[in-house]
Amino acid sequence: MTSLSTAERPVVVPPERTPAAAPHGFSATDAGLVLMAVIWGVNYSVVKAGLRSLTPLAFNGARVTLAAVVLFAVAALVRDARWPSRRDTGRLLALGLMGNGVYQVLFIFGMARTRAGVAALIVAAGPAWIAIISRLMGRERLSSMGWTGIGLQLVGVACVVGSARGFDGGREVMFGAALIASGSICWALFSVLLQPYTQHAHPLHLSAITMASGALLIVLMALPDLQRLEWMAVPAAAWGAVAYAGIGALVVAYLLFYRGVRVLGPTRTAVYGNLQPIIALAVAWVMLHERPTAWQLTGTGFVMGGLLLSRLARVRPAPLAVGARR
Repeated sequence: MTSLSTAERPVVVPPERTPAAAPHGFSATDAGLVLMAVIWGVNYSVVKAGLRSLTPLAFNGARVTLAAVVLFAVAALVRDARWPSRRDTGRLLALGLMGNGVYQVLFIFGMARTRAGVAALIVAAGPAWIAIISRLMGRERLSSMGWTGIGLQLVGVACVVGSARGFDGGREVMFGAALIASGSICWALFSVLLQPYTQHAHPLHLSAITMASGALLIVLMALPDLQRLEWMAVPAAAWGAVAYAGIGALVVAYLLFYRGVRVLGPTRTAVYGNLQPIIALAVAWVMLHERPTAWQLTGTGFVMGGLLLSRLARVRPAPLAVGARR
């Protein structure tokens, strides 16, 4: 299963064979993947800026709904694949409540309480939770190198979360970091449960369906805030943040990611995704004046090192149980 650590993750792309004719050198697709990493890295600071004018639920309700509408419009243009059956659609809508509903609620309330850089590093270790859950569910087996990589990522997260105690409003920042971590675990479970559907359905269809149910949950929760919102008083910059976090992070960056997987293969694409936390830290330093601490930098080293080891490690499907269908 291919998974990428992202600030906003519409869907897990199915495992694909690395293209035999993948372009050598730096191509237009590579440039698109750099843009993808920049979009996701900047998104943390954009969300923090938007939350200065909008409540977490109002902000999330607006940007996830916007993303769902745009995703359905783009998915409608896909002509070479059928939409999932009614039975699968119902199950995907249920999964979307967790992956794009509960996850987004935890993410946005966490972002409202913690630093952008802290959130980026915690989310960057998301593949570790996916690997652990996949192993617990008997989906995949990792080599010792892979488990070492997971261990390093979790140590890095511990360093980052622990560093939050030293920030202004330490307890609140730590609580926000805990919400982000809980959201990452929720997303990991969603990713593992979604994997069987990625084998026979188009990623854009999966993304649109799961985003729709998530958006419905968030909008229902956000209704009181949206009704109290003085729409004309919201500054243009806040609406710009909603558009960026909705269309940029949840649609444009994802399309660039999927093109990268299709043209260059999942491994080469994942390398660009790993740039995201570094970009997020740098942008938060400049845009929000969040100067990285020594513990954050240490955690960055552990997370990035763990990601590298995990990418290099061999992943084997778990053996089928006796009597299981093949």
